[in-house]
Amino acid sequence: MQRFTISLEDQLAEEFDRLIADHGYVNRSEAVRDLLRSRLDRVHEAVQPNAACVACLSYVYNHHELDLAERLLALQHEHHDLTISSMHAHLDHEHCIETVILRGPAQAVRKMAERVIAERGVHHGELNLVVAEAGPAHRHPAGKTHRHLKPRR
Repeated sequence: MQRFTISLEDQLAEEFDRLIADHGYVNRSEAVRDLLRSRLDRVHEAVQPNAACVACLSYVYNHHELDLAERLLALQHEHHDLTISSMHAHLDHEHCIETVILRGPAQAVRKMAERVIAERGVHHGELNLVVAEAGPAHRHPAGKTHRHLKPRR
């Protein structure tokens, strides 16, 4: 582990300390590490748009919107190679929240998420994308060989 020192203006340091307290970080180092990981993942994705990733797409939608549930399900089927799982919950008589776990090339995952969020009747869509790298290949007793994805840092 390496140690480095930074200087901040008083106001920026105070805002950062409020962020640390609000998010429950134990210290500044943990908060800085998370900020660096997030920024480096975005840079890595921009430089290598086909980098592997795992992602969570969450959105709220009005299930009374004409054919919206069917359109959303069709998008998941159209991208079955990216879609791992989905969870659906009812919020009230009109609105549902859905969370879809995705895995694949970052650019393809982001494009699918943008298509879902852009559907008429979808509200509050958000994608949390984590750039990952493939671990070493390994074989299961049944003979199937595959790789697991792990976060880059």
